[in-house]
Amino acid sequence: MSKKILIIGANSYIARNLIYTISTEKPDLQVFACDHQPEHFDRFSGYTVVDILSVDSLYKLDFDVDFIFVFSGKTGTSAGFSNYDEFIDINEKGLLNILSVYKEKKSKAKIIFPSTRLVYKGKPGLLNEDSEKEFKTVYAINKFSCEQYLKMYSGVFDIDYCIFRICVPYGSLIPGASSYGTADFMINAAKKGDPVKLFGDGSFRRTVIYIRDLCDILINAALSSLCINDIFNIGGENYSLAEMATLISEKYNIPLVYTDWPDDALKIESGDTVFDSGKLESIIDCKCKFSFKDWVLSDQTN
Repeated sequence: MSKKILIIGANSYIARNLIYTISTEKPDLQVFACDHQPEHFDRFSGYTVVDILSVDSLYKLDFDVDFIFVFSGKTGTSAGFSNYDEFIDINEKGLLNILSVYKEKKSKAKIIFPSTRLVYKGKPGLLNEDSEKEFKTVYAINKFSCEQYLKMYSGVFDIDYCIFRICVPYGSLIPGASSYGTADFMINAAKKGDPVKLFGDGSFRRTVIYIRDLCDILINAALSSLCINDIFNIGGENYSLAEMATLISEKYNIPLVYTDWPDDALKIESGDTVFDSGKLESIIDCKCKFSFKDWVLSDQTN
């Protein structure tokens, strides 16, 4: 019997690529998708319009599924300080509404929740799941709060969940579905002929992962009975921002410009965030098939 997946926040970057991957490569998985926009950006047929800020709206969803992926968050760094009400409502109240309806409907689905590198206090070397936390933005504390809500509901109401902390995904399997992250920001500037700009010396390091590898890992981890009621880092490759920018500037033959950090941006910069993903790798195959360098040098960025 095929497994059923509900994807909430289906018009987000990762969700769109995940739906595409499942639809084209995983015929044994049945996908249902929802978001607040009037239609799915990629015209996915199994789409429903739902407002996660309305419990009544969420009630019309079928929670009798095997897995629920929650991608309905609002992302951003400095924007959270001016739009804190939206960040709290969508990221935290939205998840709590989903959990409330889940509980009332007596769902048995495993909830898959994507978290972020921004919950960590950056440092040289590797960060594991127990590394020191630091919250410099409203978005970062939103994500950590959601992690705690899932843990609470699991303890009180026996809700199964899995949290996956993701660093810097890049690329897209769908034209126009940009991550708006570090790599895509650099690529988009270069394709316009603009210089690639870096703050400081570009020495801060990140874990980067191609979106197809990320989708495969999320699917395999969701299906694994060993990935349950826990938090996992998703790994990838280790690059400095300068290394990434140099590859892109050389590919597009445009200047690489170093500038001073704006004071506000430096205050919320996390520093090095390189993931130790050994915990997840001990459970499932997490080997990445794609490299950032090959992606930049190929035509996939066009």
